[in-house]
Amino acid sequence: MCQYCCTTTLGRREVLRLAAGAGLAGVGLAAGLRGAHAASGEATSLTSVEALGALKAGNSRFVDEPELCMRNLYERREQVAEHQAPWASILSCADSRVPPELIFGGLALGELFVARNAGNLADKGVVGTLEYGAAVLGSPLIVVLAHTRCGAVDAACKVVTQNANYPGLIGPMINPILPAALAVRNDAGDFVTNAAKESARRTAAGLGSLSTILSEAVNAGRIKIVAGIYDLASGEVTYLD
Repeated sequence: MCQYCCTTTLGRREVLRLAAGAGLAGVGLAAGLRGAHAASGEATSLTSVEALGALKAGNSRFVDEPELCMRNLYERREQVAEHQAPWASILSCADSRVPPELIFGGLALGELFVARNAGNLADKGVVGTLEYGAAVLGSPLIVVLAHTRCGAVDAACKVVTQNANYPGLIGPMINPILPAALAVRNDAGDFVTNAAKESARRTAAGLGSLSTILSEAVNAGRIKIVAGIYDLASGEVTYLD
């Protein structure tokens, strides 16, 4: 059993150590989202900088040592049964190859607040979920996580290039990806990857316009919203400008 898996969750001291390993040593501690409560406990004490550092360090661990360690989930389940204080919210694709808790280092129960759908899109349910994570649970970080070879993005790209049609609600579901696909259609590189990146950037940038709660929290420095893309082949998460 690896040393990391002998712990039940990331403590503040551990996160600071991981953040330093990810190149974040020396970054001042910003004010996190304080005073938010869920059930009967306190919100996380981590800042968005610390949370992002922990995600980066966890993903590096997943890339370098991708072994699935057994953790004491029974004990951890009892610890979080009455209260959760996730330190990051992740909007990711529903793709079965992109489980956030694993690709960010094999995290335990109660650490990530995750919303998933095909194409990692910000529909009404997702926005409400992220608002709950920020305002009620006190999560200081939101990551919109795209991935390579995304089926939903590929479908949108085929609409752009081949005027493809899809049955049921698949067509309306991927409509929000079309502007991103159109924007990068003539860019160098892989069309689907470029569109996935652009869609994630637009989703992350647009969350504030979709939610007063999130925009006010960002403006006040209580939360940070970033976009990233996960490479299915390498396991690496790259953060996007």
